[in-house]
Amino acid sequence: MEHLKPFTSLELSIILKKRPKETKFGEHIMLFPDFDNIYEQLTKMDVTYVVFGIKEDVGVFANYGNTGTSNAWEATIKVLLNTQSNASTHAKKVAILGCLEFEKYQNKLEKLDQSKKKDIHKSRKLVSKIDESISFLVSQIVSAGKTPIVIGGGHNNAYGNIKGASLALKKPINAVNFDAHHDFRAEEGRHSGNGFSYAFAEGFLKNYFIFGLHENYISEQIFNTINKLKSIKYNSFEAIVVRKELKFKSEMNHALNHVSNSNFGLEIDFDAIINTPSSAMSPTGFSVNQARQFVHHLGSHKNVSYLHICEAAPTPETETQVGKLISFLITDFIRAHESL
Repeated sequence: MEHLKPFTSLELSIILKKRPKETKFGEHIMLFPDFDNIYEQLTKMDVTYVVFGIKEDVGVFANYGNTGTSNAWEATIKVLLNTQSNASTHAKKVAILGCLEFEKYQNKLEKLDQSKKKDIHKSRKLVSKIDESISFLVSQIVSAGKTPIVIGGGHNNAYGNIKGASLALKKPINAVNFDAHHDFRAEEGRHSGNGFSYAFAEGFLKNYFIFGLHENYISEQIFNTINKLKSIKYNSFEAIVVRKELKFKSEMNHALNHVSNSNFGLEIDFDAIINTPSSAMSPTGFSVNQARQFVHHLGSHKNVSYLHICEAAPTPETETQVGKLISFLITDFIRAHESL
C-alpha cells in the first residue's frame, strides 16, 4: 500500500529495552508477516487492536496552524513498546502495523508560504490525497473486525477515520470529539478544522458530540449552525470547569448517550489538555487525568469503533512526555474495552 511504512522486527529490536525479570509490551505484540493484503492477514490474526501512526503536518499547515504533529508517532512507539506487559495491558491483543508516511507532501510544505492563498490552496489539495490513504486503511482494519488505534497527525485525519469506518460498516457512524475546537468549519478545501463538517456533509457522519469546546474559539456563525442541527450536540469547557454549571461525569454520559446507539469513533485532540505540546497549545483546558477518565469511560462501550489521538506536537525536549501520555491513553482505551 502506498505511503505505508511497515513496522518491522528490526525496528522493534532497536527500540525494545529489555530488563531482567520484566516483560515489556513490545515483547508480546504482533507484527505483520507481509503487507500485500492487510485485510486478509488481519482476518487470520488473533488480535483485537491495530495500532498505526500518521506522520503529517499538512492538515495543520492548511488550517494556518503550527506544525509538529508529524512527530507524535515516533514519540509514542518508543514509549509504548517499553511499557510493562502484564495482565492489565493486554499486549497480546495488539498488532503494530507501522505508519502512514507522507514524505513527499511534507517536503512540499517547506516550499509553501501560509501567508499566500495559492499555497494554502495547494496544501489543501494534498490533504485530500492523505484522506484517501487513511480512509482505505481504516476501512480494511474495520472490515476485518478489528479496532484501529490511530496516532498522530492533525485533526484533518478524523475525516479519513470516519469515512473508512463508515464504508466498512456500510452505514454512517457517530463520533465524539474531546476538543477545544469544533472542527466543523466551512467546506473550503480540506484542512484540520473541517474534518467533521466534510464527513457530515458527505453522509459518513451522523451524530456528533463536541466535548469541552472553548467558548472563546467558536464563531457566532458556527454556533448558530450547530445549534440548528439536532444530530450535533456539545458542551463547553467553561460550563464544566470554570462556571461548574455541568458535571464532568454527567457530561461524559451525555456524550455517550448521543453517540452510542450505533458505532462511533472516539477522537482525542491534545489541544483540549492543558499545557500539552500541540498544534494549538493552551494555558487552560482539561487535566491529563480528566482526559484519561474520558478515554476510559467512552472506551468502555461496545460500539466504539476506533480511537484517534491527534494534534500532539512534541519537540525533542517534550518527546518522552508526549509519548508517555499517548501511551497511557492507548492502554487506558484497551483496558476499558477489554473489560466489556
